[in-house]
Amino acid sequence: MSIVFQKPKFLTDAPTHYCPGCSHGIVHRLVAEALEAVGAEGHVVGVAPVGCAVFAYNYFNCDMQEAAHGRAPAVATGIKYTNPDNIVFAYQGDGDLASIGLAEIVHAAARGVNITVIFINNAIYGMTGGQMAPTTLLGQKATTCIYGRDAMLNGNPIKVSEMLATLDGPSYVERVSVADVPNIKKAKKAIEKAFRNQAEGKGFSFVEVLCACPTNWHMTPLQAVEYVKGDMTKIFPLGVFKEV
Repeated sequence: MSIVFQKPKFLTDAPTHYCPGCSHGIVHRLVAEALEAVGAEGHVVGVAPVGCAVFAYNYFNCDMQEAAHGRAPAVATGIKYTNPDNIVFAYQGDGDLASIGLAEIVHAAARGVNITVIFINNAIYGMTGGQMAPTTLLGQKATTCIYGRDAMLNGNPIKVSEMLATLDGPSYVERVSVADVPNIKKAKKAIEKAFRNQAEGKGFSFVEVLCACPTNWHMTPLQAVEYVKGDMTKIFPLGVFKEV
């Protein structure tokens, strides 16, 4: 009997700690499949963030390095410069990357470092209990904006992909979603492309993934993916923002 579906070699057998309906598990698999597709076995290093994916090293079957909050791009830069033949990736959430780590991602992108960054945007701080994040939508409620985000009080959501695409350094910037099967297929292609770009020495690649957080959005998993498709994509449109 031929095998038509199996666990990627870059994923471990560890039980997940993520909440029901969380999108992290989907993206983990897509990253693992992409690493396998580019033949990265034996020469890949991932950098885990502070946030819901802080235990990513339990799930990815490769060398992993933990980084201080927001510093994953800086750590990934050091690893890549020290071992340029390695495939190096950072896996970060919006609180980690777009808040305390905003300077690190901007300067890594500006330098055009030949790394791959996977950016999980669920528009909220997940691990710490649902505070407003830099990507929280206007009107969206969080524990630190209980009446909804107000532009006058809290500013506007930061569109990270659009911002990084204005820099000269990045070679590839795309925003995708994992809210349904067609978008998951597109996300898989984007993540694999980002890793292939690195393998081919094209420079900094960045894939933003719109994800669901049912627990902190106080929604069912089905409601959460509909929120991604109907509300998040209005503010964070999908597509390629830069490709060279």
